[in-house]
Amino acid sequence: MSDLKSHFLLDPDIHFLNHGSFGSCPAEVFETYHRWQAEVERQPVSLLGRRADELLAESRAALAAYLGVAADDVIYFSNPTTAINMVARNLARDDSPVRLRPGDEILTTDHEYGAMDRTWRYVCRHTGATYVHRPIPLPVTTHADFVERFWAGVTERTRIIFLSHITSPTALTFPVAEICRRARAAGLLTIVDGAHAPGQIPLNLAELGADLYTGACHKWLCAPKGVAFLYARRDLQAWLQPLVISWGWESDPGAASQFVTWHQWQGTRDIAVYLAVPAAIAFQAEHQWDAVRASCRALASATRQRITALTGQPPICPDRPEWFTQFFAARLPDRTDLATLKRRLCDEYRVEAPTISWNEQPFIRVSFQAYNDQADADALVNALAELLPQVTT
Repeated sequence: MSDLKSHFLLDPDIHFLNHGSFGSCPAEVFETYHRWQAEVERQPVSLLGRRADELLAESRAALAAYLGVAADDVIYFSNPTTAINMVARNLARDDSPVRLRPGDEILTTDHEYGAMDRTWRYVCRHTGATYVHRPIPLPVTTHADFVERFWAGVTERTRIIFLSHITSPTALTFPVAEICRRARAAGLLTIVDGAHAPGQIPLNLAELGADLYTGACHKWLCAPKGVAFLYARRDLQAWLQPLVISWGWESDPGAASQFVTWHQWQGTRDIAVYLAVPAAIAFQAEHQWDAVRASCRALASATRQRITALTGQPPICPDRPEWFTQFFAARLPDRTDLATLKRRLCDEYRVEAPTISWNEQPFIRVSFQAYNDQADADALVNALAELLPQVTT
């Protein structure tokens, strides 16, 4: 795995263990991105005015094939937050055929990304619906137990299920396929935040069964920053009006997919980042990414064991790939000064890793990507051994 370090642009003096927040893009993919930017500057009218739709269609086709769905069922967004905001705003429209009403419930977990929690609380204030956090206490045990615990939160008022595929604060992989299957049978809409899934775990959205699924390409898939996607089941696409009304809004519906034309062009923006996605997919295919993921998983597992032995804190999930792959969250001692720990890790030990407070419990979240090796893991564990006694009151 360490032989892939040279393909990335990271500062070699940093032990970068925070790919989950802002991952690094391989140099080859970054060069592809810059070539497309240069192409725009050489002949902007030709590329943006005449070729953009064709080029974006080719890029979406490559992404859709990677995701196991049709090309016209996927559209690009700059990030998953924007994609979910588009969906959520449509659920608040008075004329929407799929509309939240007073008394309706959106069922989620208490492991969700903060920006999404804020989005749904905003929508609920404007619709009278309720955002219901189903507690998923730690440690988790089995996926079957998770499904039963979560599903017990469904009531006659539940209309929407929203949950992460892989959680941001606790780095846990949730069994969303079974939740989606039950929801479909119960007539509930499923919206999955898969920001951390593409590139980190095998992903076939047709088999997964979510009604709507968003994922980031600039995280574990290693595309340049600012590219994500939304998949929408074909029969749901007509009610998803765009956040920005632009040239696609009154276009001929017979000319192309309405879903694509409504959302694809929202004024001038840098489409080069979207056009670089096929290069990211190709990079991972060329470098046997299944083996890379397996190596990262082994390093993550061993490092988690070392941290739990150091802190004496119990692990939050079994050491099995169905629960975590390339990144994990480990408990830290109570009363750990998280801000000081994070700052000193970076400033004094050159270790980049986020510290997180979840449900008033302190954690460190550790990511392993193709550019990491044993030296990075050792640097983190050794730094924690020295710092934790100093930052825990």
